Amino acid sequence: MTSSQRKWHEFATPEILAATLAGRIVDVLADAIKARGKALLAVSGGTTPVHLFKTLSGIDLDWRHVTITLVDERFVPPTSPRSNEGLVRADLLRGKAAAANFIGLYQAAPTVEEAAEKAETALSSLPYPFDFVVLGMGPDGHTASFFPDDPDLARPLDLSGKRIVLPVHAQSAGEPRLTFSLPRLIEARHLALHIEGVGKKEVLEKALGGGQLLPIRAVFDAAKEPVDIYWAPKLGEKD
Repeated sequence: MTSSQRKWHEFATPEILAATLAGRIVDVLADAIKARGKALLAVSGGTTPVHLFKTLSGIDLDWRHVTITLVDERFVPPTSPRSNEGLVRADLLRGKAAAANFIGLYQAAPTVEEAAEKAETALSSLPYPFDFVVLGMGPDGHTASFFPDDPDLARPLDLSGKRIVLPVHAQSAGEPRLTFSLPRLIEARHLALHIEGVGKKEVLEKALGGGQLLPIRAVFDAAKEPVDIYWAPKLGEKD
């Protein structure tokens, strides 16, 4: 792991970060539309990307030619307050971005394994590779739904794996989840990590510095191109 495999971008506030990252995403998507007539974006859930989603939703772009999906999802319906799809629909798929196409990972099924198989079918025809993937990271070093305590973590991280979407059972996740596999995410033309807060910065620096082998490190080790890190302190914090 070398510094050439990552690029740090630090900002004074989450709002400035969101404006800069949103501009970069839109530029990449616009280039993809110009080159191929369509663009593919994967975003993460949680509280961190709310500013980003709201900023993106107000930017001019031919959103009709953009398909958006999620990096991972909880096995809950979109009406749940814990649903990443619900967050995207509320904060991103509005305003100018309301014209974008959206395909979520959640599928109604008796088990998360069956839901993952249905999601695999629904997502198999997307125009891969992703043009842009925005990852997040938890304080435990998980990214997507790659959790340190997942007893089957090796499966979604397997670079030779052929599955697009996999089920996840990790106690720390709170409920079963669905996640894109690592090989599908790292083939993206542009890969960014969006984190906020001094605590997460410290976790990431330790992971990249050769400390505890956390799931986020697997992304940087396997990425085909340098990963852009977008970081800002939370309101009231000092770096």
